[in-house]
Amino acid sequence: MGEPRARGRFGEYGGRYAPESLVEACREVDEAFREAWADPGFRGALARLLAVHAGRPTPLTPARRLSEALGVQLYLKREDLTHTGSHKINNVLGQALLATRMGRRRLIAETGAGQHGVATATAAALLGLEATVFMGERDIERQALNVFRMRMLGAEVVPVTTGSRTLKDATSEAMRHWVGASGDSHYCIGSVVGPDPYPWMVREFQRIIGDEARGQCAAELRTGVPDYVVACVGGGSNAAGTFAGFADTPARLVGVEAEGGAGAARGRLGVLHGCRSLFLQDGDGQITQAHSIAAGLDYPGVGPEHAHLRDLGRARYVTVTDDEAVGAAVRLARTEGIVPALESAHALAWVIRAAGGGDLSAGSTVLMTLSGRGDKDVSTLKELL
Repeated sequence: MGEPRARGRFGEYGGRYAPESLVEACREVDEAFREAWADPGFRGALARLLAVHAGRPTPLTPARRLSEALGVQLYLKREDLTHTGSHKINNVLGQALLATRMGRRRLIAETGAGQHGVATATAAALLGLEATVFMGERDIERQALNVFRMRMLGAEVVPVTTGSRTLKDATSEAMRHWVGASGDSHYCIGSVVGPDPYPWMVREFQRIIGDEARGQCAAELRTGVPDYVVACVGGGSNAAGTFAGFADTPARLVGVEAEGGAGAARGRLGVLHGCRSLFLQDGDGQITQAHSIAAGLDYPGVGPEHAHLRDLGRARYVTVTDDEAVGAAVRLARTEGIVPALESAHALAWVIRAAGGGDLSAGSTVLMTLSGRGDKDVSTLKELL
């Protein structure tokens, strides 16, 4: 998983389908990121922040009791233990440092589950920046804890009342706002979506997950590499970062989507939010509404690199229902003492199903990225259990 081809292409996917008013802003981000990523000083500053502020490296935790019950060896890459409680902080700290380097004074972000918004507000407070976070009205209702956290950190949270009032619409509003604010603001996209260079840039900031896990697996596993590498996929940033560490190994890569938001598994070629990828569409090519109990997976498409990995056969994309995800969250809590985010519970639900159904052979080693902790979902779970 290297740099995309010219014009940000991953095979036939990707590109920079941005309004004319944002083409220059995207070009500036591209040039600034390339320059920064080649600068040892920038990468050293980011590494220090990730260590002393975010708490990296995160551990690789063997899920002993659950592994015994499933007949596989399951290891959890614990992104839930980062500061702010999810993998989102890895990307946001990188983009916030980049924004500062570019002379920008404000971060613009979209959020669904609220974790990217919290991470953006956290980085802004740390670096003395302003933050404006767009969030669907429906997600504001079901993620009230994270809304409070963002506001406590000093961010402005803007409710989005159009469309489905979820992540897709929040992203659309954030991009519209950036059109008139690109001179002093940086759009901090939270996933591997959007116009070039965002899919590649976000993956590079998140590949620390896969790079750490690769080294940890080499030390922990007799074979050095797990048989399977599994992660949940909405836009797909935690999966892209995890897969980047194992793309050149024999490990089988599995991305797990929500049944109602399966862009990679069931999407068709289209353009949304500045990139060409796979999206849920009706017969007229209009983007259809996604649904997931996990707000972070409530997105009708997938990042362009995931679409490319699917076409290549390098990664497999499967779906999980809301009920399966809730059941997996409860099972992990009661066997390992870990309450996962409902997004992460989708990945675990597939592992549980695959182990029981024979898709995972007995004794297989499985690395699963636990992308976030479940505090934010307690109110949702409380209503269901």
